[in-house]
Amino acid sequence: MGIFNKLFNKNKKEDLDEGLEKSKTSFFNKLSKAVAGKSKVDAQVLDDLEEVLISSDVGVATTIKIIDRIEERVAKDKYLGTEELNRILREEIAGLLAENEHKLDDQESKKPYVIMVVGVNGVGKTTTIGKLATLFKNQGLSVVLGAADTFRAAAVEQLDIWSQRVGVPIVKQKMGSDPASVAFDTVQSAVNKNADVVLIDTAGRLHNKVNLMKELTKIKRVMQKVVGHAPNEVLLVLDGSTGQNAFEQAKQFTAATEVTSLAVTKLDGTAKGGVVIGISDQFKVPVKYIGIGEKATDLQLFDKDEFVNSFFNN
Repeated sequence: MGIFNKLFNKNKKEDLDEGLEKSKTSFFNKLSKAVAGKSKVDAQVLDDLEEVLISSDVGVATTIKIIDRIEERVAKDKYLGTEELNRILREEIAGLLAENEHKLDDQESKKPYVIMVVGVNGVGKTTTIGKLATLFKNQGLSVVLGAADTFRAAAVEQLDIWSQRVGVPIVKQKMGSDPASVAFDTVQSAVNKNADVVLIDTAGRLHNKVNLMKELTKIKRVMQKVVGHAPNEVLLVLDGSTGQNAFEQAKQFTAATEVTSLAVTKLDGTAKGGVVIGISDQFKVPVKYIGIGEKATDLQLFDKDEFVNSFFNN
């Protein structure tokens, strides 16, 4: 299908630059203060850099990893000027992101391609599904939505609105219905329609991890009765503006189910863009999409090189 080759947006680079502006400005303001009056990277600069990275929501473990790698380069090169720090940071962060980069595989040629979307309420999960449906449809692909978050009327209503706005079919049942039953009907409908992509919304409850795990496992098992490869992908949506709270959500969901990709939303309104780097590194799950604005085209297929270039293009 080639559905992930490019999500079209002619102004992608400009939108990305604009979306990361707050994070970039905050980071480089802190970095400038850390190296002010210093000519070479020494222990004090590294300590200050560590503080800059942690306060930019890169996360403690990832920050330590970055600092350790820079220390190795300092020891090897003997002298490292502070003017080279941006380049080295850029290289090390790009290296970390590359280790968890999304790779295209034969799963993406299977039809229908089933994406089960998970995440707590309020992170932009349903909106992300709507934006993905828009982008896929704009590529000429047929999409079916499944409203399997049957515990919140607002979730079903919101997905229904997206269905009408985008012009794609939705499968839903009455409130309180078995989510797995909705998922089964959605995949069956997609098979009958010869659809390309299925997007399944799921409940965003984390108060009881055991029940969540059982529910998501059941949804998977029931969908596999229709197509054996389902779900092709379990996409976890995280709100980037919550910083360290997004780490905790990622921890909880990766423990509850096998998450295969991440979407980090709401990066445009925050200075916490560093969370993308830390989450990708710590959970060894590739960031596949980032949300940098309200428009459907502001949900972008994550490109590590473009992200790093935009972040460091100050």
